[in-house]
Amino acid sequence: MTRYIVGRVLWLIPVLLFVSLITFTLMHLTPGGPWDKDKPPSAQAIANLNVKYNLDKPAWQQYVFYMGNAVRGDLGPSYTYQDRSVTQIILEGLPTTASLGALAALVAILIGVPLGVLAASRQNSIIDYTALAFGTVFASVPSFVLGFVLIIVFALSLHLVPTSGWGKPNQYLLPVLTLGLNQAALLTRITRASVLDVNRQDYIRTARAKGLHEFLLIRRHLLKNALIPVVTVIGPILAFLIVGSLIVETIFSVPGIGRLLVQGISQRDYSLIMGTTLIYAVVIAMLNLIVDVLYGFIDPRITYR
Repeated sequence: MTRYIVGRVLWLIPVLLFVSLITFTLMHLTPGGPWDKDKPPSAQAIANLNVKYNLDKPAWQQYVFYMGNAVRGDLGPSYTYQDRSVTQIILEGLPTTASLGALAALVAILIGVPLGVLAASRQNSIIDYTALAFGTVFASVPSFVLGFVLIIVFALSLHLVPTSGWGKPNQYLLPVLTLGLNQAALLTRITRASVLDVNRQDYIRTARAKGLHEFLLIRRHLLKNALIPVVTVIGPILAFLIVGSLIVETIFSVPGIGRLLVQGISQRDYSLIMGTTLIYAVVIAMLNLIVDVLYGFIDPRITYR
């Protein structure tokens, strides 16, 4: 297990290099620059800014210089927020993004997994049809559409919660539901299909024929085997909840790094784009590693070499 984890962590190095290279290349191929404003500064001011931020050097030198600093934890200065470095900006916004993603993941798991198990155990009942309807509708609606619908219903019509902000309990509801319900629908469908497949296996029929209580049958035998596909998709779901917060943070004015990345892209803030992209890549890779390690705890037949 230790050897496997160390190997996966070492593979993170070329992955991050590849992500950084692609991001850097796309940034510089995109027309425009960080100083293209409605009222652009003078040519001399632009030249001075390019010298200050090393943008006057060849692209390969800019990349090497940036990655050399990034290895030491310095993600560079922000062109937009010149009083703070990108590292400071990310550290300020990361707790908000992490809490939003964690709450949305909690909603997705607490709704999706139990509802999928319940639907499978009551196949072709009203509960099953309701779960399928929930899974189909909310999996089909994009998060930005769902966000606006929730704002219209709960904020503008019923006046129960505010339309934006973060920090108070009533400000958590709409962004968390917007981000979590879509993935809860996906988990419902996957859990239902997995439980139905395991429920048709011979050893489940044998245990049921021997008179094992249904609750114990589900807890001891059915769920352990049915959760492998569910855990498989939880990793990408958690990654989506973090990356998907870009749109949700923008809609609800949540002060996380997702909204900062959107602003950085629109303003060509190269350092901010590179820094947030690298952070996202690290988080996604670590989440996938955690999910892979969990396989061994759920199913003892799975071993790592």
